Amino acid sequence: MNIIDQLPFINSHFLELLIRGSLNLLVSLFVIRYIYYPVTRRKDYFFAYVLLSNVVFFLVYLLADAQIEIGFAFGMFAIFGIIRYRTNPIPIKEMTYLFVVIGIAVINAISNDRLNSAEVLLANMTIVVVTYVLERVWLARQEVSKMITFEKIELIKPDKSEALLSDLKERTGLNIHRYEIGDIDFLRDVVKIRIFFSAKEYSSHILNEDNTN
Repeated sequence: MNIIDQLPFINSHFLELLIRGSLNLLVSLFVIRYIYYPVTRRKDYFFAYVLLSNVVFFLVYLLADAQIEIGFAFGMFAIFGIIRYRTNPIPIKEMTYLFVVIGIAVINAISNDRLNSAEVLLANMTIVVVTYVLERVWLARQEVSKMITFEKIELIKPDKSEALLSDLKERTGLNIHRYEIGDIDFLRDVVKIRIFFSAKEYSSHILNEDNTN
């Protein structure tokens, strides 16, 4: 007799849970480890996202078996996530990833006769592809700006533009593409300058600042 046949808990429901749980783990890990983490290097959010995704999956799956409405379950966990993070200011990007991992868990946990495996796979792949394109392709080519206060007011003259750009690059550590002169305060000898650089460099710059704290 097959050893598996001797185990009473090995049935269709257990196998479905195993397959769906494995799918959820693989998809969530891919999004968190290979899309989110290489850009931010935030180990605290990495830890939270992985655990949240798996805990939400099992809770929603088991609650669905207990005949509790999926909408209620999803709302409860979404609210839990928001309340849990409200004590520590969380950037909108991290909040979006939080919603993504919770959404993936709920999608994979839903057990519905009208929802077949192909539709679940399509939903997972769509989320992965869209997230990857936005994070690693589209965003990497975007330009962001930042307003800074600059005290070397003598460098704002048109004939010293190259010296000003070189000084900004050296002091910020960013490959600044261009800049715009803003308000000038001659009383304090400072000037507001808006600098422009790539979004990818900005993420790396913030990462370096976080690691030095």
